[in-house]
Amino acid sequence: MLSLTLVGAGLAVGMVAALVLGRGLRTLLYGVAPNDPATLVAAPLVLAAVCAVACVLPARRAARIDPTTALRAD
Repeated sequence: MLSLTLVGAGLAVGMVAALVLGRGLRTLLYGVAPNDPATLVAAPLVLAAVCAVACVLPARRAARIDPTTALRAD
């Protein structure tokens, strides 16, 4: 759960930075407005989904291991 909290914080900071810096990057963006709502919604959703899978899958695998077996292995 801590991982997903960090992902959420990073996405929030990234969204604020995108809104602030978007105007300065207007000349570099081709075919997309700096404050395009579809882009500002789709990008964080895709990133959140990828991060959720990257966080949850290893955590589920680790939760299946017996703690005593894991401690004996070290």
